[in-house]
Amino acid sequence: MIAQAFNFDISDSLREGLQKRRRRAGLVGIVGVILLVIGLLTSSAQFYRSYLWAYIFFLGITGGSLSWLMLQHLTGGAWGVVIRRPAEAAARTLPLLVVLFIPVIFGISSLYPWSHPDLVAKDEILRHKQVFLTTPFWLLRAAVILAGLAFLGLRLNRWSVMEDQGSPVAGRKMSSLSAVGLIFWSFAVTFLSIDWVMSLNEHWFSTMFGLLFMIGQGLSGIAFLITIMVLLSQTRPMAEILTPRHLHDLGKFMLACTMVWAYFSFSQWLIIWAGNLPEEIPWYVERLRGGWQYVALLLIFGHFALPFALLLSRDLKRNFTLLRRIAIFVLCMRIVDVYWLVTPDASKSGLAPSWVDLGAVLGLGGIWLAYFFRQLEKRPLMPINNPELVEALEHGR
Repeated sequence: MIAQAFNFDISDSLREGLQKRRRRAGLVGIVGVILLVIGLLTSSAQFYRSYLWAYIFFLGITGGSLSWLMLQHLTGGAWGVVIRRPAEAAARTLPLLVVLFIPVIFGISSLYPWSHPDLVAKDEILRHKQVFLTTPFWLLRAAVILAGLAFLGLRLNRWSVMEDQGSPVAGRKMSSLSAVGLIFWSFAVTFLSIDWVMSLNEHWFSTMFGLLFMIGQGLSGIAFLITIMVLLSQTRPMAEILTPRHLHDLGKFMLACTMVWAYFSFSQWLIIWAGNLPEEIPWYVERLRGGWQYVALLLIFGHFALPFALLLSRDLKRNFTLLRRIAIFVLCMRIVDVYWLVTPDASKSGLAPSWVDLGAVLGLGGIWLAYFFRQLEKRPLMPINNPELVEALEHGR
């Protein structure tokens, strides 16, 4: 089998299907935006809370996809060649996410206690953190995080186009940038977890929080990419390219991320609970009462135990339909996990889901998915001049 035997351009039937999904996602996004506008007019505090955690979730899918793209460029392997185009399309949505961050900026005073000078003056801990937690410095860090991620995504996409055109150095450039990019991504995710989520509770801290968000983004990214790959495999050209072994490899990555997420989550809980310090314990106490304890149990069984047990099966990881269903389920659990991490500190109350939460997921999700499908339509579904293309096509045949 040789690469020249394949036509990697998007077929007419696939393009039509992607356009239908793009229109549907756009309509869902419009409905969600309408709900968000109503929420902003009726309760701005609830609007900003809902918007923040939904934004962090969809940024997690994008950042996770970018991290898998950089990992593939850095390590090589047939497993990553097939997911390059969806990962690149997700990375090209980062400029959109930069724009969608604007409402979070307007919500700083509503979300973060450290943004109020009168509260800082009365709180010794906030005064101690004032050098770091100031609005201008917070905005600067957010700008560096989002601009840096967008730069990485767009630069890798530009060099990918050059590789398609036959550039002999594009692959080396993408590999070199990915080595630095993965380091930047790890710091970016750590700082956004501290700035955007941890600082909602001005007295709490955790040394595991950045790692927890990093593996969460990785899991969100691989679950999303699996979902898209199975969708693309239903028609040409991916129907002729994707094999059960490709899915088996991706399923193993999802299993590994599930286990690491559970390890980091348990490690954070064990360290804090064993330390029994008054600055740390309240964060978990708040999440083990008022209805949040049931969300915690859902995460234990739905985010870890069930996916872990199912993904141990070799046959399941090679079954396109079943693996896609598990990936979608994992994405749903990722939504719950981000909600559990963000909302208790943002709302300062027990579990009380709002219809604005639904509007945030529909609005941001619909807009993001519509833009993603638009980006996915623009390029051939395989990197036509990649040195590992032949190996990827022969993988599992």
